[in-house]
Amino acid sequence: MDTQEDALSQTFAALADPTRRAILARLAHGEASVKELAAPFDMTQPAISKHLRVLEQAGLIEQGRQAQWRPRRLRAGPLRDISEWVNQYRRHWEESFERLDSYLRELNDRQEQGNGDDDDRDPNRPR
Repeated sequence: MDTQEDALSQTFAALADPTRRAILARLAHGEASVKELAAPFDMTQPAISKHLRVLEQAGLIEQGRQAQWRPRRLRAGPLRDISEWVNQYRRHWEESFERLDSYLRELNDRQEQGNGDDDDRDPNRPR
């Protein structure tokens, strides 16, 4: 397993938790303190800190420093890496959708020509 795969695994693991995804969504709007990040959740500050640690280890967030305030901010690099990884499979999805679209057009054409779903041709259909 190479370094990129390790990083992807760590990023996917961090994103697997809905609380962490919600934290990232909040940070997409700008920096926030731990207290601000914890506000919408019914959990303790140590529990939120644990989630933040996982996100930091995955490289998804970083801690800033402004005097006594230590805001967290989003780091988009790992998300870009996931996007690039997923895009490798885009051609497969597009081809699958194109085949489905072609099949549906064919069915529609048959129905319009009156040669649609012919019950007599389906041996498995109850009579």
